[in-house]
Amino acid sequence: MVASRSARERKAGVEAGPLARVAIDVDRTQAFVYKIACTTCTAKGDKAWSAYRPGGDNGYLAAMDRWILHLVERHPDAEAPCLAYLPEAQQRLHERREAATEEPPTA
Repeated sequence: MVASRSARERKAGVEAGPLARVAIDVDRTQAFVYKIACTTCTAKGDKAWSAYRPGGDNGYLAAMDRWILHLVERHPDAEAPCLAYLPEAQQRLHERREAATEEPPTA
């Protein structure tokens, strides 16, 4: 059974902790788009800092990874269930950075 959008939003909100405001939108292809916003940090102007990632296969994971790294960097004393996944988030970040620096094979 597939979880509803509101159930996914509630679960993500619990995992993200009290500093997060989680919303799940639906894009034009009817895929979930995960948005995790910080209740204390701002980005440009008065907008809240947020991780905004399309659903696809790993949209939740990508948004939560970015949120975890934000918590560690900006709110080191914060507590949230998602922080248990910090080593995995750091590993995925390392892998993405390595893949981005690899040169494409020449033909």
